Amino acid sequence: MSKTYEEINDKIRKRQAIVVTAEEIVHIVARRGIERTAREVDVVTTGTFGAMCSSGAFFNIGHSRPRINASRIWLNGVEAYAGIAAADCYLGATKRSDDRRYGGGHVIHELAAGGRVGLRVEGHGSDCYPGKCLERTVSLEEMPDAFLFCPRNGYQNYNCAVNLSGRPIHTYMGVLKPRLGNATYSGAGSLSPLINDPFFRTIGIGTRIFLGGGIGYVTGPGTQHNPDPPRLANGVPARPAGTIAVTGDLKQMKGTWLKGVHIRGYGTSLMVGLGIPIPLLNEEVLRFTAVSDDHIHVPVIDYSSDYPDMTGDIIDEVSVAEIRAGSITIERRHIPVYSLSNQKKARMIALLLKEWIESGRFQVSSPVAGIPAVDPEHNPSPAEDGTP
Repeated sequence: MSKTYEEINDKIRKRQAIVVTAEEIVHIVARRGIERTAREVDVVTTGTFGAMCSSGAFFNIGHSRPRINASRIWLNGVEAYAGIAAADCYLGATKRSDDRRYGGGHVIHELAAGGRVGLRVEGHGSDCYPGKCLERTVSLEEMPDAFLFCPRNGYQNYNCAVNLSGRPIHTYMGVLKPRLGNATYSGAGSLSPLINDPFFRTIGIGTRIFLGGGIGYVTGPGTQHNPDPPRLANGVPARPAGTIAVTGDLKQMKGTWLKGVHIRGYGTSLMVGLGIPIPLLNEEVLRFTAVSDDHIHVPVIDYSSDYPDMTGDIIDEVSVAEIRAGSITIERRHIPVYSLSNQKKARMIALLLKEWIESGRFQVSSPVAGIPAVDPEHNPSPAEDGTP
C-alpha cells in the first residue's frame, strides 16, 4: 500500500482526509493493525512546546525621518544584532536585558501577543542616512516585515538531566538538586515531531509546519544535527540526534505559542510551539508513527561533570513512560522527575494541526530536498528520485 502527497492533498481539499494525532495512532494500530490503518488513515499530526534556545526573529523596523543606518538596535532594552542592513536586525531569544531576567524571547512573545515594545536605534550618520538616534514604541503590525527564524528546533530525543555532585547546580535543564535529588527532562515523547519520522522520510527542506500558531516551513537541518546517532530497534534515536531549522511569518503567530521564559541561574529562552504533519505514504512510515512512550528511551546524564563535554559514562537509560509517571529509578532510588516542556500544549498543537488539515486549511507538502539521516533501510527521498 502506498499513497502520494497529491493523493493525500486531494482528499484534504475535498475534506475527506482521515487525520489522527501521534497519540491516537498508537491505539489505532494496536486495534486495527498496520495494513488496515495504512489504508484508512492519511496523516498523523505531532506537536511539542518547550524551550528552544536557538530561536529568534528577523525584523525590518522600517525607515524613519530622517533615515538612520542602524548600527545598534534595542527592543525593550534587549539588544538585537544590527549588522545586516540599515533597517534590519536579528533578535536572539537568549539575549538578555540589563536586569538579566528579561530577554529576546520575552520581546518576541510580547510582539506576537499584539503588544508594543520600546525601540531605540543608534546610527553613525551619513549623507544618505543622516539620522543618529531614534526612540519610540512599535508594534508588530507597524513593522514592514517580521519573521521567526530558528536555527535549531525540535530536538529528536534528548537527555534526562541529574546532578551527582554535593551542591545544587543551575542549568538550561533547570535547577538540579544535589545527590540525585531530582531529574529533569524536556520532550514530547510519542508526540515529538522528529521521533515520528526518525529517518526524515517525509520531513525535509520545504516541509510545511505549524510554527508559533501560524504556518511555517523547515529550511534545513538545524545546528548540531546528528544524522547517525545510536538507535533503538524501532529506529528511535537513543541519544540527542536530529534537529531542524525553521522559519515563518511572525505576524501570523500568537503569543500563546511563543512564550518568553527566564530559567533561574541560566538565562532566558523562548518556548516554541512546533507541530509537523506526517503523511502516511506507506506502511513503513506508519510504523514509525506508532511508537509509544514505553518504547522511547533517553540517556540519564550527570550535568555536574559530564556536561558540556559529555565524556563521562551514561548513568542509565529510562523510558519516557517512566518520566511521565513522575519518577525514575536510579541506583535503586526513586528520583522525582520534572518536565520542562508542556505536554498539554504539545497535545493541543497536534489537535489544532489536525483541525487545520481536516478543514482543508492546511495541506501536506513534499520536501524539495532531504535532511541528512543514516537509514539502514533507506528509501529514496523526493529530492533523489524526483517522485512524491
